[in-house]
Amino acid sequence: MRCNNWQNKIAPGHRISSDTLRPRMCHLSTWLPLTLLVAFASACDRGGPIEPSPAPKAASPATPPAELDDDGRYRMPAAERVVAIGDVHGDIAATRAALRIAGALNEKDEWIGGKLVVVQTGDQLDRGDDEPEILALFDALEKDARASGGRFYAMNGNHEVMNVAGDFRYVTEGGFSDYADVKPVGATLSQKTQPLDPIMRGRAAAFLPGGPEAKRLAKRPITLVVGDTAFAHGGILPGHLRYGLSRMNDEAQKWMRGETDKAPEILDGPTSPIWSRDFSDGQPSARSCAALGRVLSMLKVQRMVVGHTVQKDGITSGCGDRVWRIDVGMAKHYGGKPQVLEITGGKVRSLGASEVPASAPSASAGAAPRPVLVAPTRRGLEKSHASP
Repeated sequence: MRCNNWQNKIAPGHRISSDTLRPRMCHLSTWLPLTLLVAFASACDRGGPIEPSPAPKAASPATPPAELDDDGRYRMPAAERVVAIGDVHGDIAATRAALRIAGALNEKDEWIGGKLVVVQTGDQLDRGDDEPEILALFDALEKDARASGGRFYAMNGNHEVMNVAGDFRYVTEGGFSDYADVKPVGATLSQKTQPLDPIMRGRAAAFLPGGPEAKRLAKRPITLVVGDTAFAHGGILPGHLRYGLSRMNDEAQKWMRGETDKAPEILDGPTSPIWSRDFSDGQPSARSCAALGRVLSMLKVQRMVVGHTVQKDGITSGCGDRVWRIDVGMAKHYGGKPQVLEITGGKVRSLGASEVPASAPSASAGAAPRPVLVAPTRRGLEKSHASP
């Protein structure tokens, strides 16, 4: 297994004083000056990177909306069966296991889900070495599912946004070497990548706004509604509805394509749809559940599905089953077991398997490995989330 000690390879001449580092440097606006990327090395020399802790904005998205600003472009029709998959963080084996539990994938990485709709709620990147394989698989599944009458939606989480913003603290050594041969396209990217340590330049050329991987991510939404279920990596708050879900998605995608200079502020801070833990960190407060109720009512949906915060005992629900938390830490970095969330006919249940069968069914067989039903729990979790 490739280790995560790339920081030690950064040339000493590129370091800056560790006194300049602060825990809240995860702000997208802070990370955008790319010359600050070299500060990561100093943080890791002091026992590992400082985890982001974004500061609140002056105008919190928790403010109730006057009206719903939603043109419906990110509302998809209901499906007979919808399966949601949480954070996979660079682990292709866990990703395949989850897709097979869902009944979407065979051993040849072929779509066998028919009219199944799969939603992956973001955080494909960082903490693992298999990012290119995951991104390529998701692109292939999007096309194959559509051709079969189903759908596959991969969403952007905070780690996708962090990489486009040039925040590479959670990239593994393998994650840098995978993109080492990528060259910047155009004078702007060349200018931005040149000051960086050579180990970072290829990844920066791939993921900074306008780069090929950034443009790939620009095709994906931050928020999505499928039938009677809303999806977001962190959560949708009332103020996000006032801001506009389509506006939010459009602005994020324009930035990733390199058409605007700054990341949308709506993506920054603990109340953003990719950073919020209001619904996923232990048992949500009465205030959070009330806010959730307003969002569901405004969107005219029954539930929300979020990732972002690892649920140590598997998929959980909160606020009377109105929010489902599906980040089970299935990636190798965390050591959890793959689980997925199934929604059929208004019924919700989690599916898991103790192990993936050595021989999964072929596409002609049309069947997925038999899942093990896993009862969700509403038990509160400890507030010990060192991971962003």
